[in-house]
Amino acid sequence: MRSLLLSAALAAALATPAYAEAGDWLVRLRGIYVAPQDDSGGVLPAVPTGSVTVDDAIVPELDFTYFFTNNIAAELILATSPHDINGAGAISGLGEIADTMALPPTLTFQYHFAPDAKVRPYVGAGINWTIFYSEDSTASLDGALGGATDVSLDDSFGWAVQAGVDFDITERVFMNLDVKYIDIDTTATLNTGGAINTVDVDIDPLVFGVGFGMRF
Repeated sequence: MRSLLLSAALAAALATPAYAEAGDWLVRLRGIYVAPQDDSGGVLPAVPTGSVTVDDAIVPELDFTYFFTNNIAAELILATSPHDINGAGAISGLGEIADTMALPPTLTFQYHFAPDAKVRPYVGAGINWTIFYSEDSTASLDGALGGATDVSLDDSFGWAVQAGVDFDITERVFMNLDVKYIDIDTTATLNTGGAINTVDVDIDPLVFGVGFGMRF
């Protein structure tokens, strides 16, 4: 009897717990590298051969994942990132022409391939809403357009895809690697004393993340 009890206790100790199952919450904190794959139209109507580029950013990201089943989950991704906007083409000599903050809450629905394993890959797809705020022009843009310029960027609605993997550290704590592609398109409006110029910009960043999470 004692031998049977010891065997049962050992088996329970060595058993792999269900690290992600229906009803579980995962909370992750990642460091992310936001790398825009930008493409810009002209500065219309003033400089049709001018365009813009958007700089990379490194920021923290917080996300929450809820499991509807052992394999199906939804993840809400929260982060905000600063981006410098630079002149290109005919206005490349202006250097930085504006800066903005981007707040891109993203909701993805995920499939987790091995929810009971210690290494758990997943893929996801969903929607993104990007809000731009704190837009500012630089002195070089103001000088080129002949006065103080108010810069505003339209919000963006688009799609997102992701792939990632969680690696167990303890029963509840894990490391995470994640990559996303987010469809972000906006129109920048430049208002210089009532004279309006616009620039259509596809930002479309790749977002690379690494961090840690906890299961609840």
